[in-house]
Amino acid sequence: MKEEIEDYEEMKKELDEIEEFLKIAREDETGLAQEIKEKIERFGKKLEKVSLKIYLGGEHDKGEAILQIFAGAGGRDSQDWAAMLKRMYERYGERKGFTVITLDQSFSEAGGPEGRIGVKNATLEIKGKYAFGFLKREAGVHRLVRISPFSGQQLRHTSFAQIVVLPKLEMVDKGKMEIKESDLKIETFRASGPGGQFVQKTDSAVRITHLPTKVTVHCQTARSQSQNKKIAMEILMAKLYQRKKEEEEKNLKEIKGEIDPAWGKQIRNYVLHPYKLIKDLRTGVEVSNVEAILDGDLDKFIEAEIKLKI
Repeated sequence: MKEEIEDYEEMKKELDEIEEFLKIAREDETGLAQEIKEKIERFGKKLEKVSLKIYLGGEHDKGEAILQIFAGAGGRDSQDWAAMLKRMYERYGERKGFTVITLDQSFSEAGGPEGRIGVKNATLEIKGKYAFGFLKREAGVHRLVRISPFSGQQLRHTSFAQIVVLPKLEMVDKGKMEIKESDLKIETFRASGPGGQFVQKTDSAVRITHLPTKVTVHCQTARSQSQNKKIAMEILMAKLYQRKKEEEEKNLKEIKGEIDPAWGKQIRNYVLHPYKLIKDLRTGVEVSNVEAILDGDLDKFIEAEIKLKI
């Protein structure tokens, strides 16, 4: 709670200063109007930022996140789009002061235009307070429309990628997510990079399969096998927890008679041709500065998502 109390005390101090300036301005016109206006504007922006946390009261909202990106159908174009999304979320994390670590990624073939290398799938760990709360509603299908850089005929192409956002479950009651050792198949292999280049010459990468559910996770970011196994187990716990929650929600919706497809629900369109526009289909937020968004300036979208009652 220390950080929240400090935020409150800092905001209270700034508000008191503004009130004091207003008293002085009323008693003696000394040309303080512009300075007061600037202080109020700065205070308003800071207040809006702090007040967002009011909406982040979910079970895991204050914690860290695991964000996964999966290229959809569409070959190299979709894999290139997945790589663009990976960069977008990495830049967003930098802007927010989060630490972003690539836990695992599977590359497409090298040799694209401008040396581009796509990503079939990637797993990112987003470390920082409220990382999950800010990012959880980014989950869903993201659609890109553009002139394909892989098309010699300059054809327009539509690409899809899915984002999955999981809470990092270090604080979850172990009893709720107990995993039997006998239910796990653990394999080791060599970590690899683009074009089949070996990152390491030892079998340090780890793949864990949960046999009852067939859920599989990988990790190759750390140098040691034991570290990769620990991280992979954290991802597995998060996936199984999410699966459990989805089953509970599905059962509840069936009782209520609601129908909501779990996969393939498009949440945002990114159009780069014939015009430039990014539109969120849930909040209605539209932005024409696509370069800034793809460079991680997602606050407008994410703040609208947080305030949206889903």
